[in-house]
Amino acid sequence: MGGNSRELDGAVALCTLGGRLNPDAKGWSRRPLHRCELRGPWGRRKRWEYWCVTWNGGALALTYADFDYLGMASALLLDRETGRELEKVVPVPLALGFSLPDTVGGADIVFERLGLRLAFREERGGTRLVTRFRSRGRLVEADVLVARPPGHETLNVVVPWSEALFQFTSKQNTLPATGTIRVDGVAQTMGPEEQAFGCLDFGRGVWPARTVWNWASASGVVEGRVVGLQFGGKWTDGTGATENGVCLDGRLHKIHEDVRFEYDRRDVRRPWRITSKGSDRVRLDFLPTHEKRTKVPLVVAGAEIHQCFGRFSGDVRDDSGERVRVDGLYGWAEELRARW
Repeated sequence: MGGNSRELDGAVALCTLGGRLNPDAKGWSRRPLHRCELRGPWGRRKRWEYWCVTWNGGALALTYADFDYLGMASALLLDRETGRELEKVVPVPLALGFSLPDTVGGADIVFERLGLRLAFREERGGTRLVTRFRSRGRLVEADVLVARPPGHETLNVVVPWSEALFQFTSKQNTLPATGTIRVDGVAQTMGPEEQAFGCLDFGRGVWPARTVWNWASASGVVEGRVVGLQFGGKWTDGTGATENGVCLDGRLHKIHEDVRFEYDRRDVRRPWRITSKGSDRVRLDFLPTHEKRTKVPLVVAGAEIHQCFGRFSGDVRDDSGERVRVDGLYGWAEELRARW
């Protein structure tokens, strides 16, 4: 098994004192182990935390990101039945005042500017997500606790493009969520009965100027089992590292081979196909029900994200080769193309 597929079991620094990738950081782990003190060149460093909570009624997505020359905080509430989006995005030039911890859950994050309140607060046993904003004349308020059950495994991996360019990501799905969301004071609650789960995407890295990725994630209960899907593609190709795995009842089943995303770029709302390239471990169809488009226009750069919410069906195989059926699992698949 190559160095990039090595399973780590102890804390490690992501970077050397000179800002290069620490060779000892290459690999993956079942819990976050990396300390991500980025020292790379200004403008290439990317730090973000993205939380998405899905439940039978919709999705709540919160982002707090520092791209060196731009900070961005955003909140999105998606109604699954109507497709209504309520969203607030606040860009901050030069990311002035932004601060993110070097480790997963290492500090609280609080943002309150230009009509958007956002807070990720670390509590015993989980992270509390709080937001308040107005969109389309509606007032959105949310208070959701995303739990981290003891022993729950997550996918943590370093993507090594080179000694100077690299990314650490922690993808954490199937985290039980409970809380309340209010729109103009009308409350809807979420919990186990609504299949409410949180997903964290924690990223810290020094990136190339151009980036293309695919990401797919879903959490839910299928035939009495808690199933989490986590797949990434394109930007990991050729690195020896993958962002692929399945979380079953809290245990990670790591997939070391690349996964192929097949979809129509001219109309991403058409069905997608996601398969493992060298085996039958992943055979999934994804049927989008909603497309969320995001453009980040910058003076000399920019990014475009097509994020589709919908349902996954098919099957995956665990570490023992046992087939696990996936039937209507709710989540998302996306494409990002960026020059930044």
